[in-house]
Parts: sequence; C-alpha cells; structure tokens
Amino acid sequence: MRARNARVPEANSHNASMDVPEPPAGEGRLIVLTAPLTEIIDHAGFFIQMGMASLPIWMEGVLNKKYPKWREVEYNEDGSARYMPAGLRLLEASLLRTFPPEDVVACYPDDLPKFIGPRTRAVGVSTHNPLGVTFAAGVYASIFGSSRQPINSHYARQLFSRLRDSRYRRDFKVIVGGSGGWQIIQTGSYEDLSVDCVVEGRSESAETVDLFRKAVRGDDLPRNVDVSHPRDRDGILVPNKRTTFGVVEMTTGCGRRCQFCVHDLNPQIDLPKEKILTAVHANVREGNKQVSLATEDMFIWGQVQTGTPFYFPNREALLDLFSEVVNTKGVEHHLLSHCTIAPAVVDPVLVERLSDLLLEKSPIHFPHLSSHPRKKALVPLIGMETGSVRMAKRIMPSKGVPFPIEEWPSVIIRGLEILNRNNWFPAMTLIIGSPGETDDDVRATLDLVYEVERRGLFAFFIPSVFTPLRDTRMAGEEGVTETRQFTPLQWQLMMKCWKMNLRPGLYSWWGPAAWRAGAIVVWLSRLRKLNGPNFTWPLLMFSGALPEPVMARIGKIHSGRPLKIKTRKELLASIKPQLRRYLRPDTGDMPDGFRAEGLQEIENRKLL
Repeated sequence: MRARNARVPEANSHNASMDVPEPPAGEGRLIVLTAPLTEIIDHAGFFIQMGMASLPIWMEGVLNKKYPKWREVEYNEDGSARYMPAGLRLLEASLLRTFPPEDVVACYPDDLPKFIGPRTRAVGVSTHNPLGVTFAAGVYASIFGSSRQPINSHYARQLFSRLRDSRYRRDFKVIVGGSGGWQIIQTGSYEDLSVDCVVEGRSESAETVDLFRKAVRGDDLPRNVDVSHPRDRDGILVPNKRTTFGVVEMTTGCGRRCQFCVHDLNPQIDLPKEKILTAVHANVREGNKQVSLATEDMFIWGQVQTGTPFYFPNREALLDLFSEVVNTKGVEHHLLSHCTIAPAVVDPVLVERLSDLLLEKSPIHFPHLSSHPRKKALVPLIGMETGSVRMAKRIMPSKGVPFPIEEWPSVIIRGLEILNRNNWFPAMTLIIGSPGETDDDVRATLDLVYEVERRGLFAFFIPSVFTPLRDTRMAGEEGVTETRQFTPLQWQLMMKCWKMNLRPGLYSWWGPAAWRAGAIVVWLSRLRKLNGPNFTWPLLMFSGALPEPVMARIGKIHSGRPLKIKTRKELLASIKPQLRRYLRPDTGDMPDGFRAEGLQEIENRKLL
C-alpha cells in the first residue's frame, strides 16, 4: 500500500461556474468520487441543506436570495474538492487502503469532465435523497408543489444526467452509496439514473472495496449489495481529510429498537476519543473551523459495554470528550447532532454542564428564545415521533427508557423543561400517518404539542409522512403515502407544528400580518387545489386568519386537551427498582427510599 501524501495544499475559493485549478493532464482518474452539490456545501450552515432537502425546486429562488453565494466552493491545488460529505470521505479512506492516491479523486459535480477520462473505471456517488421520497423531503415538496422533487433531488438528477451523458460512460461503472440508495432500489430507477450498482452499508467492508476492484477489472456488478457493518471500534475507519460541516463520527447504533429506524439496526459502537480527535484535527488542519460529532444518540458515548445501561449517561466521559473537541485550537463552531430526550430527565446536571462547554461555540442565535448573554442556542435533533402512548407502544416501546413508555408525554415535557432552561431548543421529528394511526392517536399528539405551547416551552417540531424504510421492522407496512391523504386532524398537526416553529421569527410588528396575508394568497393561488379540502381549516389556523379558540368552538379544529404531567420525582420513581442504583443523587428529586448503591461505581468512573 502506498503512503498518502501528507502535504496540505492551500485552498482556493471559487464559484463552481468560474475557472478552477486544472487537474494534471492525463486520461482521467481510475476512480472518481462525487456527490450532489447541495450535499457538499457547508459554508451557509445546516439550515440551507435542510431547506434544500425539503423545499420543491420551484422555491430555489428563495434560497438564492437568502444565500446568494451558496454555490461557491473551495478547491485543492489539483482541482479536487476541498471538502466532501463524511460518508464519501470514509469511502475514499477505505479505497486508499488498496489503491494508490493518484488513482482516486473526490471532485465537485461540475468538475467531473476534468477527471473522468478513458482510464476511468468507477464513479462512486454518495447521495441521501436522490428521488425526494423520504420523510420530510417528500411531504414538504408535495405540500408546496405538484412535483415531489425537492431541490436536492433536482441536483442529484443533474449529477446522474452528467454521468449518463459522459462520452466515456461505457467504460466506467456508477456505484451509488449513502443513506438514499434505498430509494433507487425500491423504485427500480437504475436505468433512469444510469446506475450500475447500489451499496447498502459501510464503506470499510471488504465487500465495498471488492466492488470497486470488479469495476476496475470491467466485471459486471450486481444491482444492489448489502455489505457488513463493523462489529467493534477497531473496524471503524476515520477519514483524514476535511468533511462537510466538519462531521466526525462519534457513535453507531442506538439501542432503543424503534420499529421504523434503519440506524438502530447497526451495532452500538462508540469510537475511542483518540480516533475522534484525529478526525477533528484533520478538519482543522485543512481549514475547517466547524465540527459536528455525528451520532444517533450522543448520550450513549462512553457507556457502551461498560456494565452500566447505556441510557444512564456517562457524565464524566461526555464532558471530557466535548471539552477536548471544542477546545481544540482552530475549532470556532460546534453543532450538536442527534440525541434522545430521556437522558436529559435522567441527568439534568449533565445538560447544564454541557451547556457551559458548548454554548460559546454554537453558531446558532435565537434572540427571542435564548437567555444566554449572546443569545446563543443549541439545537440537537430528537425523535418525538408521536404523542400517543398507544402508538408509541407499537412502534417505539423502548424510546423512553429507563422510563416506561406509558410516561412518554411526561418525559417529553420534563425533558423540554430541562433543555429549554439550558438554552437547548431541539428539532423534534414527528411521524404522521404511521400504519394503524387513528384520529385518537393524532389528537393525543396534538394534545402534547398544545401542552408544550401552554407551558411556554419551545421545540422545532418537524412532522413528516411515514416512510417504510428497507430492512426495518416496519418495511412491509403501509401508512399515509402523500399529503392529499391527510385527514383534517393530520393536517392540523402539520400546520400547528409549523405555526409554533415560526413563532421566534414573527416578533416584529409587521411579521404576523404579512404572514397571514402571504399564507392566504398562496393557498388561494396554489395550495387549495394541490392539497384538497381537508387542508383548508388547518391552513386558516396556520395563517392566524381566525383565532384558534373560535375555530375549536365551531368544531373545525381540535383544541388540545390539558395533560396531567408527572413531576421529575414521579418519573424517577417509575424506573424499575433494580435500575435506580444508576441514578445520580446530585441531580435531586430522588425517589422515596432511594439508596445510593451506585455511588461507588460513579466515583470509580471519575477516577478513570
């Protein structure tokens, strides 16, 4: 195996449409790696990527006005991409264990003709939403336009068209990976997108590298391949190059066993701190000032295979890790990834101390929500999914552990109280139209959303349509498939969430009036026909055209019933007696008769 060149070239900032450094003359690279431009950019922040994954292509002009320079990217001296999505960097690192550096290149889509030539035998593409049929992407595109194609899907199709039209297309294989590959498999879009093979799984696997070996030899490839996931820390690779948003992997798997989730099928692995810091340093070395630790649940780190259940967070380990990451020289910004809400109820002291560490490095500001002196805030991604205990038992019975799932509404409220108090304002996902969901289930979720509002709490509620993901326990089930199938209550849930989400942006004197007028105009001109009659009253509620109490009184919307929410002490008392020894007495509210049998274990952890 040849050594990789450790020299780091100076970055050159260019617009993708302008002249860029020319790659060395030759017949192209043997293996070319790329991704849609909308998944590569990182300078405009997470919110533009989230918007591009959800908004329909006809709304691209709105983002162009907000972020006029979003297409500007940076190049290495040889014309290759300065940054790439973490998954593609992982594939690159995996291939470089077998192929020499001069054979492998990662480039932006517009630069493919400069690297694809008669010598090219494989093009690897990473994409998370090529067809726009997943979760929020499909639902919001279909709300706002007759096409279900979000902006990101449009750019993905542009990329595949560029590959299909290449003069050398007969000479190379197109291998697709990333979280969106399942869309191509389930829709049979291979020919439409000119894709030879879709890989489901991790790039470190021998099967992945073997596919590229076959492509280099010119062998036929299978339509799709499921490759193995590493089973331990040693099997996880860490890229040594800059990633989009400075994403650095922290854990794999979750352990809560939600029926609809792909990630929970992966083994629980927390990467060693040394590996994480190696990737952080690589990003800083190559000019990245931002880091985000990628995880399905940040709170399991440091507690996997320790003898203590993973849902009792290892406070000392987490504080040590995040302290080293955010205090790394050159790291100016840090963004949280995914987590669960129950650990906040278990250990509010951990949340408070993490806030002391992380808020100063957060690039997010909420002037009307945050109590931080500089109005900074933390926005982790948390799955609420439903407020119905009946549905929660069916699709995610372990979501609230160590608390019984029957206490899910109380866990949400008490967790949000703790998070908001420490300037955490999470983005919380909701699933609308799960198989078997009834109007009573939707009412229960609305009740919980209204309870959040009634108590003055705040979260960004992100509703989406149920999507049966391949290989999950609910892969064969079918729920609501498009927004026109929504019941009036489902539409109310969707629009109530977004009405609450927009509240921080409507504090000006003119904001509410402008929003009401704009929403009604768009409904009259476009949305009324697209979304059907069940959309009408929820839209009027969303716009504020009529007061909600009036609409509830005349029976047009559900008013939201007050919920009986347990105190934190009552929640802690609901934990199984044999698990209470893992509670931390310094968090307060200990159940009556609590014995601190786990204190010695905690003290031992401090000494490690």
